[in-house]
Amino acid sequence: MDGLLFDTEKLYWQVGDTVLQRRGFRFSAELQQRMMGRVGVSAMAQMIEMHSLKDSAEDLLAESDQIYSELLGETPDSMPGLELWIDYLDQIEMPFGLATSSRRKFVDRIFESVPWREALQFVLTGDDVVNGKPDPEMYLKAAEKLGIAPEAMMVLEDSGNGCAAAVAAGAQTVAIPSEHTKSQDFSGAILVAESLADPMLWSLLRA
Repeated sequence: MDGLLFDTEKLYWQVGDTVLQRRGFRFSAELQQRMMGRVGVSAMAQMIEMHSLKDSAEDLLAESDQIYSELLGETPDSMPGLELWIDYLDQIEMPFGLATSSRRKFVDRIFESVPWREALQFVLTGDDVVNGKPDPEMYLKAAEKLGIAPEAMMVLEDSGNGCAAAVAAGAQTVAIPSEHTKSQDFSGAILVAESLADPMLWSLLRA
């Protein structure tokens, strides 16, 4: 969801930077890469470890949630090509779902006014897994929800941790880096696409 469907990664950067500035530090690309895809307290544990913070992961998560909720506002901007991609999936009758490390309360809030919400076959959030990305749990559960083998599933990911999770699950993995993740490692991806409107991405579903 974040950075692939909606332009929310900039908000997470603001959240991380606000939390760290209160403690005399600044958010960085290195920390962002370590945190991306991880679930809740696991993500906060990366922040604590990197900066030797005295806070508990639970307290940092609650503080981050409050800041993010204030920044989120209405439905965030769509990433380039999103509407075209959803229309294409509908035209070819390709079932699809959402697997995101975000908390369900924020997923529900973002999707409240999204017109194609009912087209999703399933919604998996960070609240539905024990192990966040790069662990493959999320995508093994996604394949189970679709009733197919992971090898028959295509996963679109914008982060290195997410890509690693999908590859580890055995899925056909396509990386679509955002401006925040373009320097990350996408080893194992069958394609690194420019955006959701990339013809190379669409051609994979016509193969």
